[in-house]
Amino acid sequence: MQTAVGVFSSREKAEQAVKSLLEHHVPEYRIIYLTRSENEAKSMRKQLGAQADGVAEGPAGKSAGVAASSIFVVPGVGTVFALGSDAATLIGPANSGTSAGSHPDAPTLPSDPRYSQDLDYFRRVLSQGNSVVVVRTESSQIASIACKILDQHGLSMNRTASQKSAVSLRQVPGAVVADFVGKIALAEGSSLLRDTIHNFLEHGFNRILLNLQSVQFIDSAGLGELVRSHASIRNRDGQLKLVNPSANVHHLLKITKLDQVFEIEPDEYSALRSLRQATATKSVG
Repeated sequence: MQTAVGVFSSREKAEQAVKSLLEHHVPEYRIIYLTRSENEAKSMRKQLGAQADGVAEGPAGKSAGVAASSIFVVPGVGTVFALGSDAATLIGPANSGTSAGSHPDAPTLPSDPRYSQDLDYFRRVLSQGNSVVVVRTESSQIASIACKILDQHGLSMNRTASQKSAVSLRQVPGAVVADFVGKIALAEGSSLLRDTIHNFLEHGFNRILLNLQSVQFIDSAGLGELVRSHASIRNRDGQLKLVNPSANVHHLLKITKLDQVFEIEPDEYSALRSLRQATATKSVG
């Protein structure tokens, strides 16, 4: 499953992105829209309901997926409006309340991270007043279209030429290190990141440093994979540090609020020292 994520500070840009997704035949049931604004949710639902007329029905009758609205109360954020048939699986358990208006009985999502691999990130982004568009798909063609659109409208980043994506792995006292080069993007590094984290965890390594000094570009798919990697490591009671991200990557982390979610260290020495301090604190506790 590929996940592309776009973060939006204005409703207009988010609407443009979703319209473009539909116009480029991204299935409606693959799109999820998250916002804290009830008026924004109503406007988007109304507009997308009209945009989606005539869209072919998806698996298990998943038509009108974007126009459907679920309501959650997220700890630390408040009420969140989620448009899309898969919204509940993205940010919470499937017993969400569905409503187009009032929301006095909206369920409160537990803070247990097992309920959602991505909830911590989306909680942080939404608490900053941003909205989020997510596309999840098994299709590489749909993922490619979604990434281009979300990169343009959400990340405001242009694809740049860079060397081929690659990673080298090494072990240091107290952690393992993945030195990435090139891009972390759809078909150019996101699967490499996913496989790297999976292999580390399967072999019992859960204290991981990602050296991003030589990574010049991360797209919407790479962003989605970083979020899922972070959650997967935390679910294994591990720690992830991003080490010395390049200027381009650091800018991306800042505009998407990931700099407030990830632990970012200026160099490997600082990252290892932070891991040792965290272990010592945990042992004392």
